[in-house]
Formats: sequence, structure tokens, C-alpha cells
Amino acid sequence: MGKGVHKFEDLEVWKEAMRLVRDLYQELKNCRDFGLRDQIQRSATSIPSNIAEGFERHSNKDFIRFLYIALGSCAELRTQLYIAIDVKIIEKETGDLYLERSRKISAMLSRYIKTRVEKFS
Repeated sequence: MGKGVHKFEDLEVWKEAMRLVRDLYQELKNCRDFGLRDQIQRSATSIPSNIAEGFERHSNKDFIRFLYIALGSCAELRTQLYIAIDVKIIEKETGDLYLERSRKISAMLSRYIKTRVEKFS
């Protein structure tokens, strides 16, 4: 799986996604728009969950498929963050930081997918 990577918890992209989930849960703990809050939390949680599930499949093809699902969850999360900013659930400055973090995770996933395809397929 890479040098020094023996479990999904070793993956930097998984760690970064977990930090984002934690911070979003904290950000939205007092949010009374339960529908949007739950959607944001579900899509954010889906990112590290799919990375972990794919890793544990022990098949490069399956791992890549789950990395793509995590990438899709990043896009879904960004859409929900745009909505949360537009309807003033999250302040624009704060929301922009979350959007940037989500883009960073998407870029990490894209690079990781490319590496898995080129070196392990």
C-alpha cells in the first residue's frame, strides 16, 4: 500500500478527512437545520469511511473504486457547504476554509488514485 502504510489509519488522506469530519461536527453542533446538518455530516463521514473500507478490501481494483466514491463524497460535501454558506448556516470565511480543506482532500485522493492505477494495476 506504500512505504510505511500498513493500515488505513496510516494514510495521510484518511487522517486529513477525519480532521475535517471532527471540525464539521464541532462547527454544526448547535445547527438547528437538522436536514442540512445531517447531509453535511453524512457526506463528510463518507470520505474517510470509504477510504477505510476500500483499503480493507485488499484488492487494488476495489480500493480504487472506493477512493472514487470518497472523491464523489468530497464533491457532495462541497455542494452542501456552498448551500450552508448561502443560507448563512456557516459564515462565509469559515465556509471558505472548509471548502479549501475539501478541495485539498480531493486533490490528495486524485493523486492517490493515479498512483494506485499506475503502480498497482
